[in-house]
Amino acid sequence: MIEQKDLAFEQAILIGMINKNQPEERIHEYLDELAFLTHTAGGTVAKRFTQRMDTPHPKTFIGSGKMEDVLAYVKTHDISTVVFDDELTPAQQGNIEQLLKCKILDRTGLILDIFAQRAKTSYARTQVELAQYQYLLPRLKGLWTHLERQRGGIGMRGPGETEIETDRRIVRDKISLLKKKLVGIDRQMATQRGNRGALVRVALVGYTNVGKSTLMNVLSKSKVFAEDKLFATLDTTVRKVVVRNLPFLLSDTVGFIRKLPTQLVESFKSTLDEVHEADMLLHVVDIAHPNFEDHIASVNSLLADIGALDKPTIMVFNKIDAYRPQPLDEDDLVTERTSKHYTLEEWEKTWMANTAGDAIFVSAQHKTHLDQLRDTLYRKVREIHITRFPYNHFLYPEG
Repeated sequence: MIEQKDLAFEQAILIGMINKNQPEERIHEYLDELAFLTHTAGGTVAKRFTQRMDTPHPKTFIGSGKMEDVLAYVKTHDISTVVFDDELTPAQQGNIEQLLKCKILDRTGLILDIFAQRAKTSYARTQVELAQYQYLLPRLKGLWTHLERQRGGIGMRGPGETEIETDRRIVRDKISLLKKKLVGIDRQMATQRGNRGALVRVALVGYTNVGKSTLMNVLSKSKVFAEDKLFATLDTTVRKVVVRNLPFLLSDTVGFIRKLPTQLVESFKSTLDEVHEADMLLHVVDIAHPNFEDHIASVNSLLADIGALDKPTIMVFNKIDAYRPQPLDEDDLVTERTSKHYTLEEWEKTWMANTAGDAIFVSAQHKTHLDQLRDTLYRKVREIHITRFPYNHFLYPEG
């Protein structure tokens, strides 16, 4: 597996771009998330830079003036890592490395690094390794230090080109082998899913770090790894759960995130198949996050991509113990009241109406309203179960 250099204790700066797709009021949230990603990877954020540009600079992503500001800060504060919130082209990454003389990462590279740290099983490591190689292939020239002579000039021609092509061929061969290995693993995973019988399958989905694994532990009374960091869970965990006397299978899957690298979506196909083949989804949301509605939209977008958006879904709004509405002074006649000022009760009424009552507000950590969640789960799972086993309906009474 490709080793990523440890980011522990590295000082990093973050760079984001303000444009019509990423307005100024949103860029701070995006950079907050990028800072959390950096922290999860083991780095410390020293400063953030933003620039307003309609389109990225084709050579250096940001403009020359802003690049000079970044360079001055890097030199003055001994910064070792610069992280861009958007994906860089291989050429941009190479150009910026030459200018700043430090490690340059984009959001995709950072997420891949975290996945590499988090992958524990052979299956997860294989998926991450494939994604890493696919990401690194076009960047070989900038990353392979023994290819420095590719810069050209007197005495620098000839064998160098053979060398870089050899490296590319090695990486392509490795990608091919990993894809074949994943095909075999995919078959095994499909067989495992098939061997689970006709039990109703329920999949936990949601943005990363919303408390899916904590909820899994509470519902299944098991011990699935849970941590207040992004992507604590990479491997799909499946547990048999019994609510009253009704059994079903509950699976915990990798968390979603904005701008999830396409390499990871492809590599984690089998993990996402667990969602695609589920009978029902528990969409877990961190209602304490100020932009949780954007998170819902991001998750729904990926669910649509894998053909799972139309599945029966229970919206589970977690972390109600941490929810704090934005205060609004009654004497303030200027500030308009928005959804950020909603009380928990107002959110509950809103989502109950939007989901025909299939919205539950809980605290998995404090086990608040979990009986209500179990009752809703029982009702929804029973509906699916009796269509599959109509002769068993008397075993599971309504209510």
